[in-house]
Amino acid sequence: MVRLLKPLEHYQLTHGSWRYGLEKLYLLMEKQRNRGQDGAGIVSLKMNTQPGMKYFNRQRENGSDAISTIFGKIYKDYAKAERKNPGAFNDPQWAKTNLSFAAEAYLGHLRYGTFGSNSVENLHPVMRQNNWKTRNLVLAGNFNLTNVDELFARLIDLGQFPKDYSDTVTMLEKVGHFLEKENQELFDTFKSKGYSNRDITDQIAKNLDVGKVLSEASKYWDGGYAVAGMMGHGDIFAMRDPWGIRPAFYYHNDEIVIVTSERPAIQTAMNVKFDEVNELPPGHALVVKKDGEIRVERIRKEEEKKSCSFERIYFSRGSDREIYRERKKLGELLVPDILRAIDNDVDNTVFSFIPNTAESAFYGMVKGIEEYSISQKLEKLKKLDGKCSQEEIVKIMSGRARIEKVAVKDLKLRTFISQDKGRKDMVSHVYDITYGSLRRGEDNLVIIDDSIVRGTTLKQSIIKILDRLDPKLIVVVSSSPQIRYPDCYGIDMAKLGDFIAFQAAIELLKENEMEHVINEVYKKCNLQKDLPKEEYVNYVKDVYKPFTDEQISAKIAEMLTDSSIKAEVKIVYQGIKGLHEAVPDDKGDWYFTGDYPTPGGNKVASTAFLNYIHGVNTRAY
Repeated sequence: MVRLLKPLEHYQLTHGSWRYGLEKLYLLMEKQRNRGQDGAGIVSLKMNTQPGMKYFNRQRENGSDAISTIFGKIYKDYAKAERKNPGAFNDPQWAKTNLSFAAEAYLGHLRYGTFGSNSVENLHPVMRQNNWKTRNLVLAGNFNLTNVDELFARLIDLGQFPKDYSDTVTMLEKVGHFLEKENQELFDTFKSKGYSNRDITDQIAKNLDVGKVLSEASKYWDGGYAVAGMMGHGDIFAMRDPWGIRPAFYYHNDEIVIVTSERPAIQTAMNVKFDEVNELPPGHALVVKKDGEIRVERIRKEEEKKSCSFERIYFSRGSDREIYRERKKLGELLVPDILRAIDNDVDNTVFSFIPNTAESAFYGMVKGIEEYSISQKLEKLKKLDGKCSQEEIVKIMSGRARIEKVAVKDLKLRTFISQDKGRKDMVSHVYDITYGSLRRGEDNLVIIDDSIVRGTTLKQSIIKILDRLDPKLIVVVSSSPQIRYPDCYGIDMAKLGDFIAFQAAIELLKENEMEHVINEVYKKCNLQKDLPKEEYVNYVKDVYKPFTDEQISAKIAEMLTDSSIKAEVKIVYQGIKGLHEAVPDDKGDWYFTGDYPTPGGNKVASTAFLNYIHGVNTRAY
């Protein structure tokens, strides 16, 4: 979200272009491109327009090149306008009157589709239009609500007839309802004081309590959300859930206000330091009134912070100072388990990573391995007690961890992978290998990834191609713990049956003649299916209780290795203790531990288990 605090003339004079805000929006969206490859959308808001003049402009596009498509169309129109009106084009008032997206406020969004179709209609920003500016609403956000059914019923009880059954529409209509209510209350107040209807419109714009609207609208939301919005008269806002599950950061000076999902985007776009960018507190909203007043208001009770740790491990850009350090630490903390897996044979082991997000963890892993190697060299030198030649010392000191780029992702293939019969064969070719990087039949191979969720690509592609190098042992390392439970707050890993850790636990229960555990969990989940979400218990935890993490990891390794693989395969996962040591301030770990921050999470886990047993292939919320 971008909000200019000065007239467009200021930016023409100071920065050489009235397009300053639009250009910042483009840069911010490109710097957050990791947050969406399936589509994008933008909305602009012109302030203080005359009746009959369009003040909202919106452009949405599908596809991985959506950002460049959107801005390409806008600037193509600008080039035409400049050719036709060369003397007027750089006049900010002429531009604002005659050109789309020449405005003071912008809202942009990138879609990373995890549910629903990739139609333009599913792209944000979404709009709720009205003939009164103060009742117009635009929203965009990163969110998942677990209780859409409950919220949908409340909308119907209000007398509404929602056009779609989704958290996006539900959220839009909830905010819209209380925006209408606030408008009506203000109208009645000023009408009783004798104001004319035209004057009342101005009074509503000045006195509209955005924080109150958001507080009322979000009262029953259960989930994770970071949402930004605009009202047609010029108030804008960004809000964050009470647990801080979804990330949100903001920056402002006397010229501009910016809100993004990631700190580095602001740092780069505005050339500012880490400490100059603020994190929006959980349960709070940043509100910028039409007159430029900036407020940070509490809209919900702030709960124990449970910001998403998987976001830090996998989804966010690794250029953030803290995230980079955390990912390196995750790799470093895995070293003792890796050494056990290779029986401390560093000299005959090659270390590598699966591109691209595991690279930072790889650096941390290598740091840990090198520290181990140094300690081993010191031990050897101590044992020699000075009774050695220079050649022997050089030989000892020259030993170091062997690092190679073994796996190479062939990005050209990704767009051709479809859900047809040929998909399995295509998946097997997404990665390639660097031939000759191992000594055949002599070396172990340790390769680190950020996470192992389904294991499909590992089984169908990665392990098979790594085995072509003829290693003695393949150790696949996950810098995150075993993903055991659905995520329902944003990353959207929704189906239990998809998780290789869950599949392994079920197989272990069957092998150990403990099917009664599955039946007991089913009965407990079934008994609570009609309870209010606040009374749910996550009984799915019982599936994992009989086994250690190591037993489940060993079973996963077995399940991901077929008879064609010649090398021994081991899987090493990060532990929960290591996760919280590396990522101390982002304690959301429900997909690993089953400890959901909201009651809706326990309901989702229970419903997901029932869906698994019944063979229902859909997400549980």
